[in-house]
Amino acid sequence: MTEHLTEHAPTPTASDSGSEPMATVTFLRPAPATVPPMPAEPPTVGPDDRTVVLETARVILDKPTTPASTSAPVVGRVEKVDLDDFDADAPLIPAWMYSAEGWAAWAGVFYRARRRDFRRWVRRQPTQRGHVRQFGRGARRAHEWVVGFEGVRVQSAAHTAHVLTREAKLAARHARFTPRILGSKKELAMKAAEKATKAAEEAVLLHKKAKKDRNRARNLRAGVAYGPPLAAIGSGYVMAGGLGLAVGLISTFAGGAFVGRTPYDEEADWTSDWRSLGDGDRMTAPMLDQTFRAAKVIGAEETLGVVQMPMLDARGAWTAVLDLPPGVPAKKAIRAIDELAAAFGVEEAQVSIAKRGRAGRIELYVSRDLPFTDKAAPGPLLALESPADFWGRISIGPDVRGIHQSISVVERSGLIGGEPGAGKSASGNTILLAAALDPRVILWLADGKGGGDLEPFEHLCERYEGDADPEAFSAILDELLKDMKARYALLKKLGKRKVTEELANKHPELRQLLLWVDELMLYTTDDEHGKKITRKLRNLVSRGRAAGIITFCATQKPGSDVVDTSLRDLLSIRWALRCTTPEASDTILGKGAAASGYSAKTIQSEMRGAGLLWAEGTNPTMVRADYYTDDQVTALIERTTEWRRAAGTLPSGPVTLAEQLLKLGDEDAAILAHLLDVFHHDIPDMTADWLPGQVLLDYLKGQGLAVTAERLGALVVRTDEEKAKRPWGEKGSRLSGYPLARVEATITARFGLTA
Repeated sequence: MTEHLTEHAPTPTASDSGSEPMATVTFLRPAPATVPPMPAEPPTVGPDDRTVVLETARVILDKPTTPASTSAPVVGRVEKVDLDDFDADAPLIPAWMYSAEGWAAWAGVFYRARRRDFRRWVRRQPTQRGHVRQFGRGARRAHEWVVGFEGVRVQSAAHTAHVLTREAKLAARHARFTPRILGSKKELAMKAAEKATKAAEEAVLLHKKAKKDRNRARNLRAGVAYGPPLAAIGSGYVMAGGLGLAVGLISTFAGGAFVGRTPYDEEADWTSDWRSLGDGDRMTAPMLDQTFRAAKVIGAEETLGVVQMPMLDARGAWTAVLDLPPGVPAKKAIRAIDELAAAFGVEEAQVSIAKRGRAGRIELYVSRDLPFTDKAAPGPLLALESPADFWGRISIGPDVRGIHQSISVVERSGLIGGEPGAGKSASGNTILLAAALDPRVILWLADGKGGGDLEPFEHLCERYEGDADPEAFSAILDELLKDMKARYALLKKLGKRKVTEELANKHPELRQLLLWVDELMLYTTDDEHGKKITRKLRNLVSRGRAAGIITFCATQKPGSDVVDTSLRDLLSIRWALRCTTPEASDTILGKGAAASGYSAKTIQSEMRGAGLLWAEGTNPTMVRADYYTDDQVTALIERTTEWRRAAGTLPSGPVTLAEQLLKLGDEDAAILAHLLDVFHHDIPDMTADWLPGQVLLDYLKGQGLAVTAERLGALVVRTDEEKAKRPWGEKGSRLSGYPLARVEATITARFGLTA
């Protein structure tokens, strides 16, 4: 094909005379008789669709076409086509696009585009974004949702039931073959068999209940997940036959693909060499073996015996009961808590291990988050509608599992210690408030800080030392030792060995007495009275338990110089809050506790009020004390004040020396009592320590007591120096009088009373 581009200068006419000739572009080609068909070979495809359109237009323009009208200029047998000829209504569309070849070219572009889209969709299906893969993921996710997590509990319950059933069979066989001639051994074996059988039956019932709950939950979720697709397919087939069936299948496929449109993120981590609970993995038996091997608790070839399969509790924590290999004690795992926490990928405080029933069986508890960092729940004492019972168990607070712990303080004493800010005062309130809310308990409090922590309890106390005075506290201990001797004397008279609740209710002198010493360090480290106080406390703690005297000491510096080991070993209840060193923790819990895996140093600063409580059992337990705000403490003290007032056990406060004299019923004692009153009477120009004799006589006469100067002088015997006259009044007249110190000395010498 040859293309010629020529210029023609037509003869000017009248209409265009004076105008410049216009150049005309013509294509010279043979004039065909008919319109040739489209070429069999497609045009060369360029890098984009625009190239395809241009090539197609070039092919069409190269083909000869029938003249559109007879008016078109023809040079020989060549058709002239004006490239500037565009439709007036669509100026951007050339005229040749309206021909059959133009429409075919336009349709071919979309055909080829759709064909490429189809090929691209086919190539996309094997990838993660393919619709088939999306539907597969959607079906998998729907199935996982239907299955749920109940199967973990069923497997755990089944495993526990198998283990307990096997133990019950062994116990029953042992009881059956134990000869009756052995007596007590036969009875113990029968009891053990009954206990094991009961435990096995309970485990079987729990397994059945777990299966029933699992099936119910799965059926409900299956109806939600599979019901709508089945309903769509079935209703479509019934209503429209095969077409409706196809529509239902397509809609189900589209819904499943929509659910699975997001790929699984964890698939990229399946090749990881080490996974842990900190990475979000589930606790499994292989993970436990791997973790305990990494912590060097068991050997490389040893495995754990799973008594209770790992399972999630309601708080989202993992728990399991494990049997260590033969010869490995539970304390080895307890000492390795740091290594186990590192292997699990969590903090030390999140791992808790306790011995369970035998030397080689442990209960493992791994919490999801750091325990005791959430807001504490209201304490149970706020719900009391009647007085508490200090003879019973005292609520302390929840442990890491959320189980509320309680202890008994009858015939016991305790020590609470921890660094400043660990929550010592708030933790001690759990015991102090429980004692205050029982109107039968006698309170003796000593505040070594001299602050205001114990001040709200002052009006409830029989004895209170709030000035941080070691000498005054030593005097209180002397008085308490005398009270202890009186208690033992009464017990001996009654023929009893120790104080019981029934005995204390009959004899008010034997009521429980709580001695609470806050900040023991100030008293025991005093240069003059420290050793005496330690000796008196040791005597009181060792002998006062049976007499109903309970002693609790609290300190912020639990060192050996503060709490002597001879005193600490007598305190049976130990509560170690957060400490800065393992040695300080051992001062409270006892030597070797930190080496055995029980150290208050591992308690994080965020865990306020948490501590290791060693009150019952063979090992300390991590608990957080019930917390009471200042307003709640005030409300509880107001409540117990009313209860103690109703019970007649509310102390009336300190009795003045004058009141003590009036209670004697003696005439001379009444005169001395009024003499004390006149010294404290608001009289102008009155001195605090001396008054003239005439002033005293006038005051006694006003009170209805006819006392002469001779009788007053005989009652209050003065020395010659005290009889000396002193100036008195505005005129400064010198008068003879009586000093207040001489009056008080007379009262002490005659009646044995002191202010």
